[in-house]
Order: sequence, then structure tokens, then C-alpha cells
Amino acid sequence: MIYLDYQATTPLAPEARDAMLPWLDKFANPHSPHRAGREAKAAVEVARGHVASLLPPDGRLAFTSGATEALNWAIKGTSGAIVTLATEHAAVLDSVAAAGQAERPVQVLPVGPDGLVDLIAAASAIRRGTGLVAAMLVNNEIGVIQPVAELARLAHAAGALFLCDAVQGYGRVTMPQTCDLVAISAHKIHGPKGVGGLWIRHGANIAPLLHGGGQEAPGRSGTLSPMLCAGFGAAARVMGERGAEDRDHVDRLWTRAIDRLGSEWTVNGATGSRYHGNLNVRRGGLDVGRLMSELRDVAFSAGSACASGSGRPSHVLKAIGLSDAEARSSIRLGFGRYTTAAEIDSAIAQIEAAAARQRTWA
Repeated sequence: MIYLDYQATTPLAPEARDAMLPWLDKFANPHSPHRAGREAKAAVEVARGHVASLLPPDGRLAFTSGATEALNWAIKGTSGAIVTLATEHAAVLDSVAAAGQAERPVQVLPVGPDGLVDLIAAASAIRRGTGLVAAMLVNNEIGVIQPVAELARLAHAAGALFLCDAVQGYGRVTMPQTCDLVAISAHKIHGPKGVGGLWIRHGANIAPLLHGGGQEAPGRSGTLSPMLCAGFGAAARVMGERGAEDRDHVDRLWTRAIDRLGSEWTVNGATGSRYHGNLNVRRGGLDVGRLMSELRDVAFSAGSACASGSGRPSHVLKAIGLSDAEARSSIRLGFGRYTTAAEIDSAIAQIEAAAARQRTWA
């Protein structure tokens, strides 16, 4: 199978697998004081250092069960009015909606056809009394890179905290140094599923989401898995070592894919301010469901995996002004470290041929 769904999850790096395997047999609780527990704790702390090395230096990292927990924690652990964007992940939008039901004022800013927020509109919305501004670094559906440094500046000028959903950009796109809260996930950088993190700037205090033993210093309760933490740490270490190589590889694959797609395809979202491992395109009249059914040996997406069963058109594609028909005729091709040029060529040839057959039969 040709795997082109890197935004949903990434293949496990061999280095991450190797780091995890010993902890299948070493079962001690990393929060226990005996020797075996201390050994597990040491492995967790080594991993924490590797993961934190790709984040700003003036904060602390708490491991979580994933980015969804981290985002819920960051939003529900703060107070005051919230400003966010219409193209955010459901973990943000739904958490913000829940906060709104708890009588926190909420404003959801629109984006333009390029998927980017208007900073003038953002400056008008982010006023004194705002407690939190939340925005993605790299959009999971269309890959556009939001001006998060500018949004953080506006948040701080209003006395608010800035939360960055960096799940798709962590290790791949330059991380702004001015964020207060950063949510990340291991399985988006060739690590294991089931572990993520929330980075919290020193001085930014948030209330706990999970109550209990308070095992993680910033207030997160629950027993950590040394195996998952070790895998996350190894994946982050490799990302730090070969980040530039990965970026160059992805840029070449993007150019190759664009060159091989026919003129009937249109890129959704900005092409300039964008991570090139995400190619979201549409073709008029395309039946994406039939396309995916026919191309069973090519794994790609019609949108976010988190909403794949809803039957609704993508809220991100709707937010950039696409009609229901245009949104439903869009596909997302995600590629990265382990994708080859030959796989891109083969996948696009198959997609083009299947789309052409649909046009012939229409």
C-alpha cells in the first residue's frame, strides 16, 4: 500500500520502536521510589528532555495521553474570554464551545479563502478581558501556517495567554518562542499513539483537568507509560537530528506531486504560507467516496480522520468559502519522511486515471 495520510498519523520510526521495546518487560511504575521505579522515571526524564528540546526553553513539559487531552487542559484550565479561529481542530472548537456553555465569552474568527486569519480583525477581537487566544501552527486539513507569532503578540498586549496547537507543525515548522501553551502529539512525528504533551511557559499557571496524584509537576494526574514516553522521546530526537533533511525531502515531493497533477485540480488554501507535506486539492465533479473505494492500495483522506465518519463536509473547507460540492470533491494527500518519489508518481497516476474514468462515465 502507498501511504499518503501523514496528517492522520505517521509511520513509527525504527528508532522509536527500538526505544520502546525494552519497556514491554520493564513494568515498574515510574512514580515509585524503589530502584526499578527510579529506573523507569529516569527513562521518562530522558524522553522529556528530547521532546522539550524542540520547544521554547523557558517552560516545562507535561506528558499527556495525547494532544486532545493537552488542548482540553489548556482551554479548560484557563479563565476569561476566548478568541480562536474557525479552522481549528475539533478538540479546540468543541472545548471552546464547552467553555462557552460555562458562560465564558467566546469569539471564533473567520479566515480568508487562503485559510489565513486577518490580523486586523484579530486585533479588533483580542481586547482587554480576553483570557486565552488559541490558534493552530499548521492546519491539519489544508496545511496553511497561521501567523501565530503575531497572534501571540496581540494576545500578550491584551493580557491574555496564547495557546498554540502545534500538533502538525512540531519539529517541522519553526516554533514561535512567544507561545504560553503548546500542545503536541507523538504519533504525528513518527512516535507511538497514546502519548502527547502540553508545554507550559514558566509563570503561566493553569488549573488541572485531571485530579488525582498530581504526578506531572504542572498538575496532571495519572501514571505515565515509560514505553510511550521513551518512544516519543526517540521520535523527537530523530526529528531534531534530521529536520532539515525531512523538510527538503517534503519540498521535493510537493513539487513532484504538483507537477504531476493535471490542470483540473485546484489547491485548497494558501500555497505560500504552507507546510508542503499537506496537499489538499479538489477537482470539479469528483466523487471522492468512489475514488477512495476504487483505489484501495492508496491510503489518502477526504479530510480530518477525527471527523471522517460524520458525513458532513469539512468545516475547514467550508470556512475558506468552498461550497458543499467543492468540499466533497476535495482530497488530502499527506506525505513525509518515508514516502518515496516513486510512490508519489504511482499514487497520482492512479488518482488521475480514476478521476478521468469518473468524468468519462458521468
